[in-house]
Amino acid sequence: MSEYEFVLKFSLPDSEAEPESFVEKLAATGCDDALIGIGQRGRIALDFTREARSALEAVLSAIKDVKRAVPEAGLVEATPDLVGLTDMAELLGFSRQNMRKLMLRNPDFPPPLHDGKPSIWHLAKVLRWLIGKEQYVVDQSLLDIATTNMQFNIARDMQNLEPETRSNIQALLA
Repeated sequence: MSEYEFVLKFSLPDSEAEPESFVEKLAATGCDDALIGIGQRGRIALDFTREARSALEAVLSAIKDVKRAVPEAGLVEATPDLVGLTDMAELLGFSRQNMRKLMLRNPDFPPPLHDGKPSIWHLAKVLRWLIGKEQYVVDQSLLDIATTNMQFNIARDMQNLEPETRSNIQALLA
């Protein structure tokens, strides 16, 4: 068993709902290993430290626990996944300047998902690059949870595609 640290952000079924009304239900359905953030009306964030055999099992079980307490809750984001240079540097123990130099000096650095201010990357892709290119030692549980969260976030976004668009894209990528 390994320990995985991750955050799941959910929209609540009623955007006017007071998030604190769900705290006891969440604890009772198995989310007692999470710090629950209730700062935004209609949203709730759970910062988990969960033991499981895999990152996938940890995230799946956490989502199931949340859904038992709040069946209509919608996953907004699973983190860590989408990161800027500052986020990457903090997670890896680098300075932001060092992370930026690493990115600029290496043309094969993973391209950002969004190239702008700020640029955004999938953390898992950067971690894999660091392991392969720089022989950097990465915490395996961080790589596992970043990879799992990337998959969840991509799958969530895929649900927003029109069916015809989805099938056309899948045909092109096959």
